[in-house]
Amino acid sequence: MAEERLTLEEARTLAFRCLRANGCDEANAGAVAANMALAERDICSSHGLFRLPWHVHSLRTGKANGRAKPRLETLAPGVIKVHGDRGFAPLGHAIGRQPLIEAARRNGIAAMAYVDMYHIAALWPETEALALEGFVAFAFTASLPYVAAHGGTKPIFGTNPMAFAWPRQDRPPLVFDQASAAMARGEIMIAGRDGHELPENVGIDAQGRPTRDPKAVLQGAQLPFGGHKGAALALMIELLAGPLIGDFLSIEAEEDDAGAGAAPHGGELIIALDPRRFGDPQGYFDHAEKLFAAILSDGRSRLPGDRRIANRERTKKEGIAIPQSLHESILALMKGPDSRGAPA
Repeated sequence: MAEERLTLEEARTLAFRCLRANGCDEANAGAVAANMALAERDICSSHGLFRLPWHVHSLRTGKANGRAKPRLETLAPGVIKVHGDRGFAPLGHAIGRQPLIEAARRNGIAAMAYVDMYHIAALWPETEALALEGFVAFAFTASLPYVAAHGGTKPIFGTNPMAFAWPRQDRPPLVFDQASAAMARGEIMIAGRDGHELPENVGIDAQGRPTRDPKAVLQGAQLPFGGHKGAALALMIELLAGPLIGDFLSIEAEEDDAGAGAAPHGGELIIALDPRRFGDPQGYFDHAEKLFAAILSDGRSRLPGDRRIANRERTKKEGIAIPQSLHESILALMKGPDSRGAPA
């Protein structure tokens, strides 16, 4: 497959210009483009520029608001709400982060309920940003119904990712970000684009039969990881990112989309804990490092996120590679709403 090489700044600028050409104001385009550049920096391709056509489609169908003005509301000393104004998630994250940090420092724990927004990105950027400020952090969001309940064949749950971050001294935080599905949706889409088979137990076709064909899975249903265990986590995340904070379930997000093929419209719950307020103001660092050292002691294990950290050094020097076809599609989308571009 032919590729184009870009620096990280070129990737960010490409995303920014494309979003501006399709109805985003400077603040929204800047926040989304910066978030995409983070994904490309870590070679998380399924959440980088690959997602840009879907952003554009969501804008062109009138679903997402490219000029959103997220609004903060304090619900309790340790609970803030960000009303997303139907915008993309990154701008609301930027606006809500400092109030969340301040609430967690005051109370030891705080939550941000983020509603009425479109989340088309990885979760780790929001939790890592909090861990860099010294907080333990969680994030949960739902999506559109892609994943069958355990034993079922009908898509009910979103891929429903969760992220966790733990602060460390003098080194990057430990961060993981994983779907409750056996594979992230974007990875299945990339496999279909590139003609690759999927591993076993990733999905079923429209008739409920197991398949390794990514295109058949996209027409059928994905499966939760670990059978009933992953399904239970998907259920939990539906409740945390939906009914708890007053936003859509995945099945309701599909109803709201009404066939437009836009990104998932819904909510996100972010929780920050200040470990200094939990009884061992300094010892928690060393205690955690004891565990990390034990994991790494056999020389074959790695900590979650280590690969992404290594990728950062690589892309800083080498830049990134994207398929030439994707680059050409983005350039066509930059001509504005009269051009033609299929959603990702």
